[in-house]
Amino acid sequence: MKTYKTCDIRNLTIIGGSGSGKTTLCESMLFEGGVIGRRGSVAQENTVSDHTTVEHEYRNSVFSSVLYTEYNDRKLNIIDTPGMDDFVGNVIPALRVAATGIMVINATEGIEVGTEIATRQAKNFETPLIFTVNQLDRADIQWDTLISELNNGYQNHIALIQYPVETGENFHQVIDVLKMKMYQWGPEGGSPEILDIPDSELEKANELHNELVEKAAENDEKLMELFFDKGTLTEEEMREGIKKGMLARELYPLFCICAEKDMGVRRLMEFICNVAPAPNELKPKETVDGQQVFVDEKDKTSLFFFKTSVEPHVGEINYFKVNSGILKEGDELLNTTTDNKEKLSQLFVSAGKNRVRVNELHAGDIGATVKLKETKTDHTLCDKTENYKFRNLRFPKPRYTTAIKAVNESDDEKVAEILHKLSQEDPTWKMEYAKELKQLLVHGQGEYHINTLKWYFDHIYKVDIQLERPRISYRETITKPALANFRHKKQSGGSGQFGEVHLMIEPYIEGKEPRKSIKIGDKEIKLSLRHVEEHPLKWGGKLIYCNCIVGGVIDARFQPAILKGIMEKMEEGPLTGSYARDIIVYVYDGKMHPVDSNEISFKIAGRTAFSQAFKEADPKILEPIYKMQVFVPSDKMGDVMSDLQGRRAMILGMESSGNYEVINVQIPLKETYKYSTALSSLTNGRAMFKMEFDKYEKMQSEVQKKVLEEHEEVELV
Repeated sequence: MKTYKTCDIRNLTIIGGSGSGKTTLCESMLFEGGVIGRRGSVAQENTVSDHTTVEHEYRNSVFSSVLYTEYNDRKLNIIDTPGMDDFVGNVIPALRVAATGIMVINATEGIEVGTEIATRQAKNFETPLIFTVNQLDRADIQWDTLISELNNGYQNHIALIQYPVETGENFHQVIDVLKMKMYQWGPEGGSPEILDIPDSELEKANELHNELVEKAAENDEKLMELFFDKGTLTEEEMREGIKKGMLARELYPLFCICAEKDMGVRRLMEFICNVAPAPNELKPKETVDGQQVFVDEKDKTSLFFFKTSVEPHVGEINYFKVNSGILKEGDELLNTTTDNKEKLSQLFVSAGKNRVRVNELHAGDIGATVKLKETKTDHTLCDKTENYKFRNLRFPKPRYTTAIKAVNESDDEKVAEILHKLSQEDPTWKMEYAKELKQLLVHGQGEYHINTLKWYFDHIYKVDIQLERPRISYRETITKPALANFRHKKQSGGSGQFGEVHLMIEPYIEGKEPRKSIKIGDKEIKLSLRHVEEHPLKWGGKLIYCNCIVGGVIDARFQPAILKGIMEKMEEGPLTGSYARDIIVYVYDGKMHPVDSNEISFKIAGRTAFSQAFKEADPKILEPIYKMQVFVPSDKMGDVMSDLQGRRAMILGMESSGNYEVINVQIPLKETYKYSTALSSLTNGRAMFKMEFDKYEKMQSEVQKKVLEEHEEVELV
């Protein structure tokens, strides 16, 4: 294929709700550009974009797909993205490298939760948007209602370029108010007839044309002056105003299509070629140290890697955008993330799993390469004389966590390797071994997201795994003082073991000074504070260790051993095995043996005495509390609120966001397991939520009792 200059490149990402027809639109765009000879379909599992086995089975996009087509001497790089919120990790990199987002609207559904999510992501990247209303051949379409909904949802920034003469089974004509022509298709779509607007539509078309002229003029003072002078603008002047409005995100052009029948796709592509911004018309990219890198072919070469995929018999395929300069096959560049050099021996442009080899790519273009040594997603390569390092992609925090383990222990290493490989394709699959919980955890965006990961284990890698409910990272503490003592004595011939420790514990409160005496029941104990140690704990809270020994009843050399024993028990609390925190320990008495006392004896004695005192000090479990925001359609508020209250959530307040209500709550982590699934069921997939850790809080007594019973059952097993 030919080499395209920066000004002739258009980078697009196709976004929108699941089932809106994004993949079908991509198929028609590739067909119109001659990249494919016939159009496939999602139902027949033969589209260029959805080419993986899991996507064929799900009948949905799971990963983003990098595509290209050529039209009117322009190269259109297209990234088709999944519509389900669970796969948002594929949408974010696509928006990072695209200059324009094509928002696909299902004509029968209007603004869906997928539309809202894609809109928020596009706003984060300040991405200009073009709206396409798809599936206009479906029954029961209320066009005026749909446009009103879009105008309300997007602050009247929608600019109608087209409207349908009819919708439903008679959809085959569109009035284009930019060109002031009618486009008419036969049953098979494709090339339209371009006709004069019939008299029956002329008044409406003129009215919408004038509205479009005004919206185009509003974005430029010179155009506004021209509009006041002439009362109208030429098509070229309107294009200029529309582009400026798009770049300012003050204007969203809207087109009418039926992607399945290839109706309206050519006109959309023509508009993209003429009006959508080229890569060098956007703001320069900023490096981590604040340097601005302009999309300029004359500058030094720099690349940003935004996606990695793994294919059988090929291995890793790395996708990148040329941020500056001209990249040539065989170039050796510096990886500023690893400080190693990489040679790009092969360059490709991609249409799904099909790749075409090229000799060079100019600034702004998107390409792929293979067989890189250390370069991964989020890495920067640049000319060896520069030190550019572009900002990392920022992904949303996980909203669903499960424990994972191999059915056969011999597969443990395989499981870790597979998880690492899959997380390269979708960075929102994250794994960690939780030492506290003694579980391998996998984090994702929802249950569907995690089930997709399991699908790979079952069908591709053939490794049996189990997904289990993750344990909760509780904390344990005490609420009142308590005394305990323990004598460790062991004699089995030769040197024995002996150590006796008397101690008292009480709750630690920030700013509280250790006390000098305490009375428990009829017993009053005076405490001689010889040495106080403050130990901030890595899991939060503190341990204050007070050596109150007088008269040498325990030698000073055994104090570290006692502390070590206590710390060991705090790392595995007496109630549930969770970390203990916020405790003051006073070691005030004990005994030792001149021969048999040693460090191990006092470590055991200190640990056991601490455990006994802990259980007598009215211990409490602290549970993690999370802040959660739930985005809910107004008509589902009641159901969602009732469900949250049943999960012990505290409602903090409500606010509006676009077409959704936002419920702000505090909720115990214990109650959020599979919440994404429950929320989807309650709202027919129209709601979403995000959450982050807030604090630890004492658990309600009845809940604590149940948790302890569950813990005992697990221990017995």
